[in-house]
Amino acid sequence: MSSPLAPPTPGPRSARRLLSPGLLFALPFLVLFAVFMLWPLSQGLWMSLTDTSLSAHSPDFIGLDNFSEAVRDAEMWRALGHTLWFTALSTVPLVAVALGMALLVHTGLPGQWVWRLAFFAPYLLPVGVVGLLWIWLYQPDLGLYNHLLDGLGLGQVAWLSDPSVAMSAIALTTLWWTVGFNFLLYLAALQSVPDHLYEAAAIDGAGAWRRLWSITLPQLSRITAVITVLQILASLKVFDQVYLLTKGGPDNSTRPVVEYVYDVGFTGYRLGYASAISYIFFALVVLASAAQYAALRRREK
Repeated sequence: MSSPLAPPTPGPRSARRLLSPGLLFALPFLVLFAVFMLWPLSQGLWMSLTDTSLSAHSPDFIGLDNFSEAVRDAEMWRALGHTLWFTALSTVPLVAVALGMALLVHTGLPGQWVWRLAFFAPYLLPVGVVGLLWIWLYQPDLGLYNHLLDGLGLGQVAWLSDPSVAMSAIALTTLWWTVGFNFLLYLAALQSVPDHLYEAAAIDGAGAWRRLWSITLPQLSRITAVITVLQILASLKVFDQVYLLTKGGPDNSTRPVVEYVYDVGFTGYRLGYASAISYIFFALVVLASAAQYAALRRREK
């Protein structure tokens, strides 16, 4: 028997009446999501099962032929290897440097707004400006970096034309350009650490390094995991800065898988095959995300 003070249980009609305003407010998002996400995904999946080409008007259904060709494509796996190498080169510095920058600002350096602006400002630049700026910095004869190396008595470096150096140069550009976003996330997390933890540690005689290792870093473990996952996903999708700096060269030594999809689809005109490669890469990214999510859940337990 229900209590007379308990609110009445809504019936099916009243539940529909309560649900309709929510659907009405969500309708614009649902329409945009269907038009710009679900429809392109379904169209891309259909194209991956056909021989769609920019030079042909009537594609034929070929089933899984594009996928089987992609699995045997050595260039696709080479491009995927370049993507993984760039992810390994960029993720660790983008997390560690952002943490160091946030710690420096959080310690109370004079003129904090200047430091925050200086650290975050590059992130606001469009990729075209970043690419042009760093192409000049990497110039073999006139670039700043080779000028500094000459001043130190060291030999010049072919930053963008040496296959052994080009990917590291792109990772350095990406670090300068995007580290500001991770810096802001870390700074916000540092400001949410309770002050009483530091006060108690100071009373117990803990020094600055002990407080860092025993309080600050453990309190930042969750945001570090989030930043790492976001950075890995962002690095896996790298395209813009690579295309602007090296166009995948020299000798395709820096071409990531997204640029390979672009080359196959819009230079080779094979949209169906490019779609198949895209879905294979999408499946690999989903598997990597699922593995990272499972690892985070085990850490929380």
